[in-house]
Amino acid sequence: MTRYTGVNHLAMTTGDMDATVRFWRDLLGMRLVAGLGHTGYRQYFFEISDTDMIAFFEWPGVEPLDEKEHGAPVRGKHAFDHVSIGVPDDDALWEIRDRLEGAGVWVSEPVDHGFIHSVYTFDPNGIALEFSCYVPGVDVRSQPRMTDSAPTPVAMEGPEPVAGVWPEGAQTPEEDRMVYPGEGHDFLHSKRNWWEEKKN
Repeated sequence: MTRYTGVNHLAMTTGDMDATVRFWRDLLGMRLVAGLGHTGYRQYFFEISDTDMIAFFEWPGVEPLDEKEHGAPVRGKHAFDHVSIGVPDDDALWEIRDRLEGAGVWVSEPVDHGFIHSVYTFDPNGIALEFSCYVPGVDVRSQPRMTDSAPTPVAMEGPEPVAGVWPEGAQTPEEDRMVYPGEGHDFLHSKRNWWEEKKN
């Protein structure tokens, strides 16, 4: 079974990259680690942790989302509710809360969810954000729990992957494995790095 390393990146959209950079880099303190772009295309990546990033495409005409409370039910087609970003402990959670409140950005009081403590806010694009830290001594990875009062039949099969539910995919021969160039394929080979040029 494949081992995962975390969320490589969450891809969001914005109509105002500068406001987005000000919030994610300057207010939240996440480093802007990659900026891709050319005429008609821009995508910037912010570092959440050693393995996780959040990225934004800037598209003309994108407007901030209508505010929707985190976890509030909606009708019709819908896929995204909110992003939860981990912090190491309650002290860090309070630091984030104080920083947001000090900047005049609405932020909730801390909420106890049993295995995590969280605060909630919104970014300039209307993206619903949660910041969460684990409760000391509660480890759902080593001791999974199902407390839903009426769990689905498939969930009742347990926390571990169930073999044989899906057909096994054929293994692609090494000689057929191709990685095709994408928008940022010249990223490491580009002669231009505006930040390096600014230093000189």
